Amino acid sequence: MAKDYAGNRSTGRRGAKPRRGKQPAKKPFPWVIALTAALLVSLFGYGLLSIQGASEQTAAEDVVEAEPKKAKPKPQKPLPEAPEKNRWEYEKALPEKTVEIDVEQQKSAGPYQMQCGSFRTQDQADRMKATIALSAGHESQVRRTTGKNGVWFRVVLGPIDSKRTGEAMRHDIQRAGINGCQMWKWTD
Repeated sequence: MAKDYAGNRSTGRRGAKPRRGKQPAKKPFPWVIALTAALLVSLFGYGLLSIQGASEQTAAEDVVEAEPKKAKPKPQKPLPEAPEKNRWEYEKALPEKTVEIDVEQQKSAGPYQMQCGSFRTQDQADRMKATIALSAGHESQVRRTTGKNGVWFRVVLGPIDSKRTGEAMRHDIQRAGINGCQMWKWTD
């Protein structure tokens, strides 16, 4: 027959009276520190009272001492002439001057391609191609590639004229939720 053990739980220390151990002894009031602090405060107050009248006396003495001293007048030299407003010639020459620079046309590194996926089945590659077309608005191709480890179906966008255009396309595709697209030189 089954036995109910739920009612037989041990109450543990809940029902027991708490033990009272030795309580730490109270420390006596630090009379020495209190008397020393009171003595220092009273000495500081006495010092302030004793120097209170001395500041007025020294200020009057300082004024008396300052009067006999007279400054000797220095001979004044004539001031130099004021400089002209346009001291430099380049301020006038720069607006008139034009510099011609021959800029070489940068050679394009060639067309780029962007691969957004590589799948074992044609169906998965077609789904990725449709997702790119519908959500990002870019046209892609599915290429069949045979390698050492079997047949792969690659989803490729391109040819792309410049790397800047390709990066903009990659950002559009990332906003559509497709990450991991890589861009490199165009190969057939």
